[in-house]
Amino acid sequence: MSLVRRLASRSILIFAARLLGAGLIFVLQIAIARLWGAAVLGDFILAIAAASILAVVIPLGYQTVGAYFTALYSSRSDGHMLRRFLVQSYGHVLVVGTLVVALGWVGTFPMGETGAHLRSVWTPTALIALSSAVLYVNSTTLIGMKQPFLGYGADMLVRPIVMLGLFAVVILLTDGAQLSLLLWLIAGGTTAICIVHLGVMAQFVRTVPRAEPRRPAEFGLWWRFAAPWVFITLASDYFFDLNLLMLAGLLDRTDLAVFGVSTRIFALVSFGIVTVYSLTLPDMFEADRASDTTAFGRRVGEANLVATLLAFGLFAGVALFGRYALALFGDEFVAGSGPLSILCLALVVRAMFGPASLVLSMHDQPAASLPAVGLGILALVAGNYLLVPQHGLMGAAVSAFTAITLWSFALWFTALRRAKVDVSLLARFRARAAA
Repeated sequence: MSLVRRLASRSILIFAARLLGAGLIFVLQIAIARLWGAAVLGDFILAIAAASILAVVIPLGYQTVGAYFTALYSSRSDGHMLRRFLVQSYGHVLVVGTLVVALGWVGTFPMGETGAHLRSVWTPTALIALSSAVLYVNSTTLIGMKQPFLGYGADMLVRPIVMLGLFAVVILLTDGAQLSLLLWLIAGGTTAICIVHLGVMAQFVRTVPRAEPRRPAEFGLWWRFAAPWVFITLASDYFFDLNLLMLAGLLDRTDLAVFGVSTRIFALVSFGIVTVYSLTLPDMFEADRASDTTAFGRRVGEANLVATLLAFGLFAGVALFGRYALALFGDEFVAGSGPLSILCLALVVRAMFGPASLVLSMHDQPAASLPAVGLGILALVAGNYLLVPQHGLMGAAVSAFTAITLWSFALWFTALRRAKVDVSLLARFRARAAA
C-alpha cells in the first residue's frame, strides 16, 4: 500500500472516531444551549477554552514535542533516555499543575470581564487542565510509538462520552443551570480517564529496548525544542481557544457562544490535518536518519497532498451543510455559517503551505518558527480590535483567516530559507514534473 493510501485510510479512520467524539460534544453543547441558554453555553465554552490553554502550558511544552522525542528514542532503541524524558514531562505536570490550581486564579484579575467569569469556576477549570495535561503527555508518547488510535482515543472519544453522561446526571438530579457542578464532575471524570490512560501508555514504554548505554539526560536539547513549541502549539492547535479569550471582551455572550461553536467545528476539521502529519512523523524520522532526502521529500509531499485534499473536502462540506449543523443549537447560531466557511478556507491555505514548523524542528531549528508565529498573533490581535467592533462575527472570522494565512506563508518562507526545504504542496508537483 502506498504512503498516500496508507495515510488516507488511517487518517480517515481516526478522523471518523474524532467525528463521533465531536458529535457527542456537539450534542452536549446543543443541550446546554437549549436547556440552559446561549449565555451559559458561552461561559462553558470559555471555561473549556481556558482549561485547554492551561493544559498546553502546564507541561512546559514537553507534551508538544512528546511524539517527536518518543519517535526519535524509539528509533534508536534508547529506552533509558525515553524514560528520562517522560519523568521530566510528568514532573512539570505535577509541579506546575499544582501551582495553577492553587494560585492561578490571581492571573484572572487583569483579564477584566473574562477573568470575572473564570474566577467563579476556577478550581474545577484548573483541575480539568491538570488532568488534560496528563492526557496530552500520554497521547503524544503513544503517537510517537506508532499507536495513534490509543493515543488519540482517550481524549477524542472516551472523554466526550463521559462528559455527555455527566451532563445527563446533572440534568436528572438538579433543576436549572448548574455550570459549576458540571465542571466539577468533568474534572473528576477526566482525572479517572487520565489515570487509566497512563497505565496503558506505561505498558508500551516498557517495550522500548534499552540498547543504548545510559548517559546524562539531554535537558538542553529538550528545552531548546519544547520552549518554542509551547508558543507554536498555542498559536496553531489552540489558536481559537486563545482567540475566544480575546473576544470575550469584544462580543456579547450570545455572539461568543456562536463563534465558539463555529470554532469547535473548525477544530474538528483541523484535527484531520494534524492527524495526517502525526501519522507520517515516524516515517519522516526514518528517512531523515537514513539521510535519504528523496524519501524525506516524498513523505512530506504525500502528506501535504492528503492534508490538502482532506481540508478542501471538509471546507466544501462545511460550506454546504454548516448552517444546518449550527441551526441545531438554535436560530441565533445560523449567523455563524458564513464565518465558519471562512475559517475552514484558512485551513486549506494552511495545509498547502505544509508542516514548516515540524521540518524546522527536524533540522534542529525549532526557534526559527517563533517570528512567524508572533506575526500571526499580532495580526490576530490587530484584526480583532479593528474589525470585530464594527463587523462582529464576520470581522472575527476575517481577522482569523488573515492571521492564519500570514503565519502559514511566513513559516513556509522560513523553512525554505533556513532549512532549504520547500514544504509546500507545489514542491511535490514540481518534483513529479521533473521526474
